[in-house]
Amino acid sequence: MQIECLLYKLYSLMSFRVRDVRSWTSSFGARLRPPTMRRNLRQIIIHEHYANNVMNHEFDIAVVQISSPVEFTTAVHHICLPEASYIFPENTTCAVTGFGPSVRELRQTEVKIIGNEICNKREVYNGAISYGMLCAGYLEGGSDACQGDSGGPLVTSDSRGIWYLVGIVSWGDECAKPNKPGVYTRVTYYRDWIAFHTGI
Repeated sequence: MQIECLLYKLYSLMSFRVRDVRSWTSSFGARLRPPTMRRNLRQIIIHEHYANNVMNHEFDIAVVQISSPVEFTTAVHHICLPEASYIFPENTTCAVTGFGPSVRELRQTEVKIIGNEICNKREVYNGAISYGMLCAGYLEGGSDACQGDSGGPLVTSDSRGIWYLVGIVSWGDECAKPNKPGVYTRVTYYRDWIAFHTGI
């Protein structure tokens, strides 16, 4: 099995000022330097409603087309996209991975989905969480994605052991603080948009 498209957090891509995306590369695997494999980018499809504004996290998603397929290995795995109608219940255990700002090895931590109603409470994010976002972590703090992890996957497996992409690391208030769980782009909310631009 091979892939030719990736999903990404848009603000991370927009923070770089490179005119020709074909000069960019994407690394794959559990090591950053050297990566298991690397591919050049062919195209970045930005969500048409995204506003390049650090205070606005709506529509924070892009599809990245790579120059050649990636073959799956023991270090590079596929992930399934859920249907748009699928609901990941509150308290679902998920894993989030990322390299952080300087770590060479991929790191992983466990978090739980927190409902938008709770996440929108005054003491948490005070109404800032929209339908296109979801929170995951712990209200007591202690486990979270952090700076350098933006664009990373939030995943969970079903009873058959099939892994699904739940969210994409988007933003938060520092890292692992009480009442400040991580905020993710909700993949099911954008599922039809993804299908329109990728055919999958």
